[in-house]
Amino acid sequence: MKASNHFKNTIKAYLDQRAENDVLFSLQYSKPEKNIDDCVTYILNTVQKSGCNGFADEEIYSMAVHYYDEDNINIGNPIDCHVAVNHVVELTEEEKQQARKEALQRVHNEAYAKLTQTTKRAKQPETANQQSLFNF
Repeated sequence: MKASNHFKNTIKAYLDQRAENDVLFSLQYSKPEKNIDDCVTYILNTVQKSGCNGFADEEIYSMAVHYYDEDNINIGNPIDCHVAVNHVVELTEEEKQQARKEALQRVHNEAYAKLTQTTKRAKQPETANQQSLFNF
């Protein structure tokens, strides 16, 4: 399965919070035979079977809870797909500064590469297009 880590982490964060606030669910959530990877596989197969392309957060979360509630559930086969998560990620100030620094470094590297590439082309002699007086 190739669901994004962001999708998996979003589902896990919801389930962790729900288990913290709901004692009955926390018992289901702590079952040793259940895991987040199988949960995500179940969600992806359920979504695929529905034929729909977009779901509300609550619908996806209810599928995750259903996976943990049922003991004998068919999760289906792993699916290779791309999952879009429309949640905004809040970065700390340190993470923002690091991202800014990395972006500036990438821009600097790209500009340098473009500049050196242009310089290398300019230095090449253009003898290939010139005719020689000594050709017989």
